[in-house]
Order: sequence, then structure tokens, then C-alpha cells
Amino acid sequence: MDLGGPAAGPGPALGRGGLEALQHTVGSVLSSYGWYMLLAVVAVYLLVQKVSRSLAARPSARPGAAEAAEEPDVVVRRQEALAAARLRMQEELNAQAEKYKEKQRQLEEERRRQKIAMWESMQEGKSYKGNLKLNQQEVESGASASALPKSKPNKKPLRGGGYNPLSGEGGGTCSWRPGRRGPSAGG
Repeated sequence: MDLGGPAAGPGPALGRGGLEALQHTVGSVLSSYGWYMLLAVVAVYLLVQKVSRSLAARPSARPGAAEAAEEPDVVVRRQEALAAARLRMQEELNAQAEKYKEKQRQLEEERRRQKIAMWESMQEGKSYKGNLKLNQQEVESGASASALPKSKPNKKPLRGGGYNPLSGEGGGTCSWRPGRRGPSAGG
């Protein structure tokens, strides 16, 4: 029996040599790039986990859409309710606009009456300033009770009538005077 023949001998010897070469190659690759390969495996694992979670979350959102697609009556009712609410709001807005226009018409009519009364009093030679003030106060109290705050009529002025900042008079203790002209007295 020929143990060293071509059929039996070279197979196990080549297998052991190939296995040792494979171990040597794998060992050198792992020693050189082991950490990189480990990090790549962890990154792939985390990516797979994230994708599986997002796919698991998607079907839970779809049954709501399927229910809405199955029940068009619900969608139609929602749209009708939305349209009714918009219509109510528009009607309220139109009513407020009509009230505002009516108030503006009344104010214009009152102003026109005041101008006519002022013109008539001027034609007769009477004083119209007193009547004008009374009419304005009535209109302001009636029309703008809630619109604008009234200004205070008895405000005293901040400075006296003789104040002139350029002359330096009437301004109190603070006044500015230009410096002396000429060469400086340094030395």
C-alpha cells in the first residue's frame, strides 16, 4: 500500500498548509483592522435595529388612515362642520363690520350738523367756540366711550413761554457758553 501516493498524500498535507495560511491571513487582517471591523459590525447592528423600529411603527399609523378610507361619512361630517364654523365666523365678522359702518355714518352726520351749526352761528355774528366745545364733548362721550382714552385738558407746560435754548435765558441754572477764542495758554 502506497501511503505517499498522489491520492492520499497530497490532500491532507495541502489541507494543513492551506489551513495554516488561512489562519495566518485571518490573524494578520484581524490584528490590523480588528477594531474597524468591530465598529462596523456595531454600526450595522444599530442601523438594523433602527430600521426595524421604524418599520414596526409605520403599520400602527396606517390603520387610522384605513379607517378614514373605510368611513367616508366621518370625513364628510368633519368637512361640513368645518365649513359651518367658517360660515358662522364670517357672519359674525360681517355683522361687526355693519355695526362699525353704522357708527361711522352717525359720527359723520353729527360732524356735518356741528359744521352747519357753526356756520350759522358765524353768519349771525355769535361766538361759535363755546358751542363747538360742548358739541365735541357730547360726541366724544357718546361715540368714543370705549374707543380712545381721553387726554387731560389741564396740563401745565413743561417750560415757560420765554424759554429759548439758544439765548440761554429762561432755562434755569444750566446754560452753555462758547469757549474763549485765541491761542491756548499752555506752555
